[in-house]
Amino acid sequence: MQNDVPSEEFEREAVPAKKLKSLRSFIGMYAGEHVAGTEFMIGPLFLAAGVSAFDLLVGLLVGNLMAVLSWALVCAPIATGLRLTLYYKLEKICGTRLVLIYNLANGVLFCILAGAMISVSATAVGVPFSMPMPALADWLPSSVAWVAIVIVIGAVFSIVAAKGYDAMARVADTSVPWMFLVFLACGIIALRQLGVTSLSDFWAVAQERIWKGGNPLPGQTKFTFWHVVFFAWFCNAAMHLGMADLSILRYAKRWYHGFASGAGMFVGHYLAWISASLLFAVQLARNPADTTVAPGPMAYGAVGVSGLVCVILAGWTTANPTIYRAGLAFQAIFPSSSRFRVTLVAGAIATAGAIFPALVMRLLDFVGFYGTILMPMGAVIVVDYYVLRKFGLTRDYAETSGRAFNVAAGAAWFIALVTCGLLNWFAGVQIYFLALPGWVIAGFLYLLLSAAVQRRYRHNFAIP
Repeated sequence: MQNDVPSEEFEREAVPAKKLKSLRSFIGMYAGEHVAGTEFMIGPLFLAAGVSAFDLLVGLLVGNLMAVLSWALVCAPIATGLRLTLYYKLEKICGTRLVLIYNLANGVLFCILAGAMISVSATAVGVPFSMPMPALADWLPSSVAWVAIVIVIGAVFSIVAAKGYDAMARVADTSVPWMFLVFLACGIIALRQLGVTSLSDFWAVAQERIWKGGNPLPGQTKFTFWHVVFFAWFCNAAMHLGMADLSILRYAKRWYHGFASGAGMFVGHYLAWISASLLFAVQLARNPADTTVAPGPMAYGAVGVSGLVCVILAGWTTANPTIYRAGLAFQAIFPSSSRFRVTLVAGAIATAGAIFPALVMRLLDFVGFYGTILMPMGAVIVVDYYVLRKFGLTRDYAETSGRAFNVAAGAAWFIALVTCGLLNWFAGVQIYFLALPGWVIAGFLYLLLSAAVQRRYRHNFAIP
């Protein structure tokens, strides 16, 4: 029996020209990842956070634009310039010991995010079986059926992710156009159920019956305009300014293919979030006491079986690339193991996490947390790529000097995280606002510390 599926994922070498992908491939990939399972959860959670109509609709426009610019102007040029995975590039900069810590954190956090998407799909599969759905405040699984369904879904998602980029792209290209139409149908039907019969009705109903502002639901954080902007910008912080999508965009023929992220941001993180939020508004209008956020039943109530299929595929198209990224992180820790095998391990971890509903019910907080943890290393890469040589310093210090731990990178990351923790603990800065200062602090510190470290040990190696 063959143990591994042959793959050409170029984990430790630059992607060759013959393997580069077209713009269309990235449009499908980003749309598939972001017209997806998270949208069914994040949309309702905005409403649960007591957001107003103006704050949501305008804040999402601003925040999503900033996210697209981060992908296109910061991440994509480095990805197409290097054509290396995030993990191999960090190994060159940080050294094997430091990158081991980062890859472990990265892989585990991506597994948790993928687990949330497995949970989303499980809410759809459970509808025909009348499975009890997890409530907003639940931490433990709601039934044995929930556990069984999660395990089956997780196994299927993991196998597709393990087959690599091409397999994921095929799933996304096939599913996305139809999923977008279902999201749109959900939004239109929900608006009618809420009393919107024409465009002229929309704004009044939006303010009075949907996004009314006011107090959030119990256990939720109150969201303002700036919460929405920063959440939309940094909910994928690890991917763009955190540079995780070096691993994806290294296949792009041109740097401007990073603008393909707009297909995900404005179709997914704008229209799909709003549509999902409308479904929750309908549920609350029918029964204000029913605060259960279960995408499957909500979508089924709007468009029937098509809604259930859409929720399943939505979780799939998000979980696939996320498990793939986690597999690359773990493969960098265990380079002698095949990417196929470690991706299956990542899928198993994600599936185990998906059993616990709190993983998805606290999704707004989690995405802010994982962006804050991972983003500082993106700043290290940006400074290493664009800035160091301008100050007479060396790129890829660990590789050039033969050191296994780049003190400058490690200290910059650690101090940035500690500073963010202090801002949160003592200054009351919420998790949604910490990623940007953490990124700036890490980049500035990496430049200063690199100057100190490299000048001290300059006699040990030659500047390339």
